[in-house]
Amino acid sequence: MRKGRQAVDEPAGTATPTETRDVAEPTVDGIPTAVDARKAAVDERKAAAHKARQRVAVIIPAKDESRRIAATVRSARAIPHVDLVLVVDDGSEDNTQHVAREAGAVVVRHSHNRGKAAAMETGAAVVAMRDAPDRQPRILLFIDGDLGETAVNTAPLVPPVFEGHADLAIALIPPQPGAGGRGIVVGAARRAIASMTGWTPTQPLSGMRCLTRAAFEAATPLAHGWGVETGMTIDLLRRGFRVVEVPCDLRHRPSGSDLKGQIHRAAQYRDVQLAVNARRVRRAAGAVKRTVTPAQKPPQTHR
Repeated sequence: MRKGRQAVDEPAGTATPTETRDVAEPTVDGIPTAVDARKAAVDERKAAAHKARQRVAVIIPAKDESRRIAATVRSARAIPHVDLVLVVDDGSEDNTQHVAREAGAVVVRHSHNRGKAAAMETGAAVVAMRDAPDRQPRILLFIDGDLGETAVNTAPLVPPVFEGHADLAIALIPPQPGAGGRGIVVGAARRAIASMTGWTPTQPLSGMRCLTRAAFEAATPLAHGWGVETGMTIDLLRRGFRVVEVPCDLRHRPSGSDLKGQIHRAAQYRDVQLAVNARRVRRAAGAVKRTVTPAQKPPQTHR
């Protein structure tokens, strides 16, 4: 796994805990007593219970994917800890919603195409409504609707987040047969993320992502269109969240070198640049604000 920057700063206003001193349990010749064994067993049961209560929701933004969505849904349902597969039909003109529902997915539909970012936000909102108040919020696993039977191979994204080693896990996908891109958009996104965060991703545009509810909310509102992945990565790294890349053996429908593929890549490049520029402006505005805002003086007391 490739790791991004880890959080090191304490949240503002966090109080420093009072120093405490542990009292060692009695031992016999250095061997832990039954008290130690019972405490260890209790801690182990608590950890197991916490993991048992944690669940994963798969969210699949889809448009006109009736040919592959059923296989994608069935495969996603086999991922460990997944108890909800949600398809967001983003204004499809075919019967994507019906095929997905018959395959076992919960389906919500946009009446018209609103874009990937909107579909992701809709999916996360629906999952939040279905989360039980007395249980941990579900981990969110976003996958593409055209993965077909390889969707189950996104399973390696879950453990780093599930076990608390990362806040966001991004799939590293092997080269796809028939892909016609020359790496221009990927290179632009990679350089932008590196310049703004200090971390250089291998596949900055990968849409298969697993993240915590807290990380998703920190990344909203999401960048528009095809800039959503680049914007999310920048936002989370700059806020101190932990990001890793995980190899996944996935197959999806690549963009070719024909006119349709070139138009798609042009739209990607436009959206990536819009997302990056918006964050550069936001960073510059924040720097100016910190410069011109006078430091607050402590309140004066009068005797």
